[in-house]
Amino acid sequence: MNRSLSLLSLLTVVLFACSTPAAPPTSAPLDQSVPSGGVLFQDDFSRPISGWDRFTAAEGTMDYDGGGYRILVNAVNTNFWSTPQQNFADVRMEVDAGKLGGPDENRIGLICRYDGANYYFFLMSSDGYYGIGIYFSGQAILLGQSEMAANSNIKTGLAVNHLRADCAGDTLAFYVNGFQMASVQDKTLASGDVGLLAGTFAQPGVDVILDNFVVLKP
Repeated sequence: MNRSLSLLSLLTVVLFACSTPAAPPTSAPLDQSVPSGGVLFQDDFSRPISGWDRFTAAEGTMDYDGGGYRILVNAVNTNFWSTPQQNFADVRMEVDAGKLGGPDENRIGLICRYDGANYYFFLMSSDGYYGIGIYFSGQAILLGQSEMAANSNIKTGLAVNHLRADCAGDTLAFYVNGFQMASVQDKTLASGDVGLLAGTFAQPGVDVILDNFVVLKP
């Protein structure tokens, strides 16, 4: 499958399948006075009132589940994402991500600097592909690559992967299991919310569990 075309078609129609998007941040970023390495936000999803979307429809589900955060996507070429209503400039995000079911050709990832409409995304798939990109003015664009690329350090199938994404100044970097997948420069977005993402290509039923989400000051 041409993953560059699939990525574009998916991310241009995702918003209808999500719960109501958060309002754009109106206050100053919350990370300005936190020292490097300090925790800006963290959630182990043990309390289902910590601010993430709780959403169920025919297209899928986003909700707290068994001490994690579950995203189930039943529609094809569809992406679900959720944010905890925060506002940061520079972040280092980490999360443990596992596939519960559905196709290995999927999307699992992190987003940063969401301003109510636009955001950066960091993606991997359960068949071993990755990508960094930006969703801006209704269009999704991969940065530094023309399509999602393969990397053998991504664990495939039902295995749990540890994801890390850095948004520091104009540098965006993505790591899986401690290995750097890619690093690119872009200065379009300066601050916004952080979040989690999962989606489908041509097959429905992507079922993902995420846990131990932490946001650090780089």
